[in-house]
Amino acid sequence: MSDATIIGLGEMGSALARALMRADRRVTVWNRSVAKAAALTAEGAALAESASAAVAASPITIICVSDYQAARDILEAPETAAALGGRTLVQLGNGTPNEARDGAAWARSNGISYLDGTILAWPSQIGGAETAILVSGPTQTFGRVEADLRVLAGGLSHTGEAIGEASAMAAAVLSYLMGQWIGLCHGALILEAEGMRVDAYGALLANISPILGAEARHLGEVIQTNDYGSPESSLKTSGSDIIRLVRQAHEAGINHEVPAFAAALFKRAIDAGYGPEEHAALIKILRL
Repeated sequence: MSDATIIGLGEMGSALARALMRADRRVTVWNRSVAKAAALTAEGAALAESASAAVAASPITIICVSDYQAARDILEAPETAAALGGRTLVQLGNGTPNEARDGAAWARSNGISYLDGTILAWPSQIGGAETAILVSGPTQTFGRVEADLRVLAGGLSHTGEAIGEASAMAAAVLSYLMGQWIGLCHGALILEAEGMRVDAYGALLANISPILGAEARHLGEVIQTNDYGSPESSLKTSGSDIIRLVRQAHEAGINHEVPAFAAALFKRAIDAGYGPEEHAALIKILRL
């Protein structure tokens, strides 16, 4: 028997396997493309000849493939589902809260202990003291695998027993990153038009990241408590600044889609009477 099985040997799955091996765990691996296992087996992982053999080799199976459907295609094969019975399955792929609930229901019907998780890190960060993995599911099941999962992420957190929580948080974080990536690229356009260095811009954002983090924490509390009053900077003030970004884009001859989209949202919120409130009052129009 090995200590853990990893199914899915892309960049992330391989990083998970290596982190476990660095912590002296015996690891069995399996991937639909056998070639992806070559480097890991050279480093000491055991290669299973099939998915069913892989899950039978360990009390814990961690699956990390492209999405939940790909995971189900592997796990729901009769011989694999049978081998998983009585064992623990940790899903660390990408999906929605409903898919997580469906996965838990399938696991329960097959006598499988199930946890659903999300990795909030890049492969190079796996095993780090601050690396975050969120896991949802039964507390007792989490307790059985916590030590192994903490090897993968020092920032491991059990979100609760509701199985869709980790997936919902992953979607919320992705939403934040979506805006960050798009905003960063538009900022790069501004600097390119002025002949300025974009790497200096990236460094500036890194330097002020504690301030940005504090703002995110504050706005989360604002929405949770429904207290949008007494802002240091109002939605109206920032809306005016964003409208100015549209004008700047036209003047510089660069793409204006991002600020135009944002300016339209801010204008709707201001027209609805939320101008004197916190920026997070935008959520009031998004709820409609």
